Amino acid sequence: MDGVSLTVNGVEGARFSLNLVPHTLAQTTLGEYRRGRRVDLEVDLLARYLERLLLGNTVAPFQGGVTMGLLARTGFLS
Repeated sequence: MDGVSLTVNGVEGARFSLNLVPHTLAQTTLGEYRRGRRVDLEVDLLARYLERLLLGNTVAPFQGGVTMGLLARTGFLS
């Protein structure tokens, strides 16, 4: 987010949450952010490939979650 590498802690619909440690807040401008601020979000390249694999050419969001069955059906598990 805005060039800072973060790990998503939770996802609910179109919202996500993060845990920010004091060091990250001290070394970045993230502590100055307020609700409604626009940010640049970059998705990890691996996540983009996984999304394409799971969604194919559909436009509807993937609702089922990543399960062992899904991983097996899509060739990630033998």
